[in-house]
Amino acid sequence: MARKNSKSKGPTFMVFNVTYDDGTLTSNRRVSKEHLDQSFGDDLLDLARTAIQEQDNEIARRSNQHRAKIKSVAQV
Repeated sequence: MARKNSKSKGPTFMVFNVTYDDGTLTSNRRVSKEHLDQSFGDDLLDLARTAIQEQDNEIARRSNQHRAKIKSVAQV
């Protein structure tokens, strides 16, 4: 008897491109959908910016190299 394929829940993250004040660009930055809850009326890109800033802060803490301030965030 063949197994039934389970239904995929879809991706659990969204992807964004980030531009920094110093001109650098990072592509395909993943943000978990749980950080993008718009139930309080917040803008999606503002929520993504906050989540990516938290990621950058954690990376900076571990590597002792700080990134420039985020200039813009765009959904891919």
